[in-house]
Amino acid sequence: MIDTIAKTGANAVFCQKGIDDLAQHFLSKKGIFAVRRVKKSDMDKLSKATGGTIVTNLKDLSSSDLGYAKTIEEKKISGDEMTFVSGCKNPKSVSLLIRGGTEHVVEEVERAVNDALGGVAAAVEIGLVVPGGGAPEIELARRLREYADTVGGREQLAIGAFAEAVELIPRTLAESAGLDAIDILVELRARHEKGETDAGVMVLDGGVGDMWKKGIIEPLKIKTQAVKSASEATEMILRIDDVIASTKKGGGMPPGMPEGGMGGMPPGMM
Repeated sequence: MIDTIAKTGANAVFCQKGIDDLAQHFLSKKGIFAVRRVKKSDMDKLSKATGGTIVTNLKDLSSSDLGYAKTIEEKKISGDEMTFVSGCKNPKSVSLLIRGGTEHVVEEVERAVNDALGGVAAAVEIGLVVPGGGAPEIELARRLREYADTVGGREQLAIGAFAEAVELIPRTLAESAGLDAIDILVELRARHEKGETDAGVMVLDGGVGDMWKKGIIEPLKIKTQAVKSASEATEMILRIDDVIASTKKGGGMPPGMPEGGMGGMPPGMM
C-alpha cells in the first residue's frame, strides 16, 4: 500500500480514518507526511484548496489525483497542534484562524467576518454596489425632499418624515465616530447639492469624503433590502395603530341598554 502511494510521487497523505502503526512506520521511511482522522468536511476543503482528488481505493490512485501545496507543516498554537497547508495554486477553499483575548472578542470577530463574507457574496451575486458611509441615504433624502415639494398636503409631510428617517444612517455613523452629527449632516447635504453624490461620513478620518476614492462600498442588494424591510415594518406598525384606534371608537353602553343606566336609574345612582 505504501509503495503504491510512493510511486505516484506523493509526499503527504491525509486520511479520513486511522492509519496503522506499521503503515506509519513505512510512510516515515519513505519520507511521506501523514495525517489521520481528518474530518469529512476538512477533507472536502483540502480537496478544493489543493486541487487533489479524494480517493477511496488505493488501487485507483494515480499521479493525476495529487494536489499541490507549497508547504505542509505542524504548528502548536495556544497548546493545540494544528497542521497548516499553505501555498496552494488557485485555492477554492481557505481557513481563517481567529484569535482573541477572550471568548467574547473571538465571537465578535467571527460575526464581523461572517457579515463581511455575506456582503461580498451579495455584491458578487447582483454585481452592483453603491458608495458607503451614508452617501446613498443622504442622496435619497435629498431626492425625496425635492419630490415632496411637488406633492403638497399631508403626503408632503409623510415623504419628509421618510427622508428624515433615512438620514438616521449617516447621523448614527457620525455619532458612533464621536463626530458632531449636525455639522456632518449639514456638510453632507451641501456636498450632495453640489453634485458630489459619493460624499459620505469618513469614520476613521473624522470628516466627509469621497467614498469611491476611499474604496468604501456596500452591495446594492443589502441597501435595497434594508429600506424595504424598514418600510414594511413601519407599515405594519401603522396598521396596528389603526386597528387600536378603531376599537376605541366603539365605546359606550352595551346594545339594548337604556340611556339612563341599569334599570332606568340615573347615572351614579347604582
